[in-house]
Amino acid sequence: MRYELYADSLLLLNFVMNLYLLILVDRSTLRTATGKRLLLGAAFGAVCYFLPFIWSAPPVLKLFTGFLAGTAGMLLLAFPVKGFRMLLKLLKHLMLYSLGMGGGMLLLLRVLGRLGIPVDGVLLLMGAGGILFLFLRRFSVGGSRDNGMCRATLVCGGNRMTVNALLDSGNSLIEPVSGKPVSVVDEKVFRGLWHNETPGYRAIPYHSIGRSHGILQGYLLPELQLEIDGMTRRFFETYIAVGAEQISDSAEADSVKMIINPLLLKAKGKRRPEKRQNERRYDTEGGNTGKDAI
Repeated sequence: MRYELYADSLLLLNFVMNLYLLILVDRSTLRTATGKRLLLGAAFGAVCYFLPFIWSAPPVLKLFTGFLAGTAGMLLLAFPVKGFRMLLKLLKHLMLYSLGMGGGMLLLLRVLGRLGIPVDGVLLLMGAGGILFLFLRRFSVGGSRDNGMCRATLVCGGNRMTVNALLDSGNSLIEPVSGKPVSVVDEKVFRGLWHNETPGYRAIPYHSIGRSHGILQGYLLPELQLEIDGMTRRFFETYIAVGAEQISDSAEADSVKMIINPLLLKAKGKRRPEKRQNERRYDTEGGNTGKDAI
């Protein structure tokens, strides 16, 4: 039996489907991929689809090699993978979304077929995939994580300090001028990182239980690295505030020393400065937690 393959159509279809999947994976993790890397990874995966057709080998071996090279290479190109654990985390999300997308496509195409709508066009297949992509993106999990433990590494000049941190939706602090989210660190961590130096000062207004209003000392941290579930994301030029009180009462070394603002994980690149009249939409009194915000 002889088959005819239209390489241009298959390449375009696989590229678009791979891009859908990679965007979903990115949204469900720490959003570490850039647009250029997502496009590069999707293109590489689409090209690897043709590997089983261009060399002679047992069918099982060809399929396995094409799948392994395309999947692993696609993830490595799209995301800054820093370890095997992170790769496994990305692979798990990719497999889950692939199953969801594949099963949804079969169901959707069957429904369209019963309605008498032809389902053999590339544009129709990409459109059906787009509908499923929008559905899965709306209900994607992990990317909107607002609470939980993580590890934070603060970098300032030649000094580095790694501490336990808490992602807390109760922290809705915003630096008033730039509109950037602000995380809170323990005073001992701040002093150990900067020693006797005093970086640029920022006044961070806050509202908390037992105190109607107050001002925290805020500073611009050159680099912050967060590790969550084996995945690492780096942030540059982020704001931190020195806690007015001790964050954790425990004297143990693994106690919480930093409270992360979840808005930091939702930001892509640099945040646009907020207009003055819009500040209350992000500040502590305008957050979802109301009076209980830090």
